[in-house]
Amino acid sequence: MKQVSMLPAASLERPTWQGTEGSFWSTASKESSRQPHKCTWKQILPREREWKGPFYFIQGADPQFGLMKAWSTGNCDSGGDEWGQEIRLTEQAVQAVNKLKPRPRFFVLCGDLIHAMPGTPWRKEQTADLQRVLARVDSDIPLVLVSGNHDLGNAPTPETVAEFQQTWGDDYFSFWVGGVLCLVLNSQFWYDASRCPALKQAQDQWLDQQLSIAGQRECQHAIVFQHIPLFLQNIDEDDDYFNLTKSVRREVADKLVRAGVTAVFSGHYHRNAGGTYQNLDMVVSSAIGCQLGQDTHGLRVVVVTAEKIVHRYYSLDELSEKGIEDDLMGLMKEK
Repeated sequence: MKQVSMLPAASLERPTWQGTEGSFWSTASKESSRQPHKCTWKQILPREREWKGPFYFIQGADPQFGLMKAWSTGNCDSGGDEWGQEIRLTEQAVQAVNKLKPRPRFFVLCGDLIHAMPGTPWRKEQTADLQRVLARVDSDIPLVLVSGNHDLGNAPTPETVAEFQQTWGDDYFSFWVGGVLCLVLNSQFWYDASRCPALKQAQDQWLDQQLSIAGQRECQHAIVFQHIPLFLQNIDEDDDYFNLTKSVRREVADKLVRAGVTAVFSGHYHRNAGGTYQNLDMVVSSAIGCQLGQDTHGLRVVVVTAEKIVHRYYSLDELSEKGIEDDLMGLMKEK
């Protein structure tokens, strides 16, 4: 089974509840440098496969340290030598999540953690600053990290994937929470795997195995997290930088639908978007960092009930000042 990669934040000397066995981040203090190591929690797993009632989690995307400066100067390829704005916005996001009561079951970031591509300037510095900010996530809130194109390169290689794994954890994995099967995928393999075909094949085979579990209805819901959306509004839209090609998206979407996957959560677009395909909800969340449309810097609250998944995008200011609205909180009281 693919090992689970989770990042319980802050001071983490104990395993959390996800997965069968896997690598996650461990640190002696919030300010220390962190290196992943292996832990197992087989004895904890059975209760997380069981549905015990509604819960919620937080989804964010694209903190992308450095893009705001690069975009403002029109130099997205080699710009991005400042990221103070992104630091402040991500700190605000972390503070907003930490204030929530009850605690979210986890906090997932759907890729483009930093802007500097592999092998370009400022990558090490952006990574260090983001790790410092994310270390402040409350230790009771596990942090799930998804790989994006700026994390791996538009055409990833075995070397860039290995770098991501060493820096952030596995690039694809699964975990269970409250009877829900969560699948974290490396969408770059579907965008351009020309330089790492064997890695794409391995993920495809692993995904088929995971979807067989969902297809047998052994979970209350199955949810996917990835960086690049399958589509922005509808399955038949034109190919674009911000979606997967028609042939790929249709093949993947049909596979997910057959397995009963409920929703796919993504980022990449730096705007809110989304649509449905049969019974699959394609959710595209705008960025914590640079906005390319009219949306605000924000996070998405996702409530999971026995029958449905309900989600709402909040600006960072709204979530910080007002928290989650009563109607969503009420869903979590349903039996």
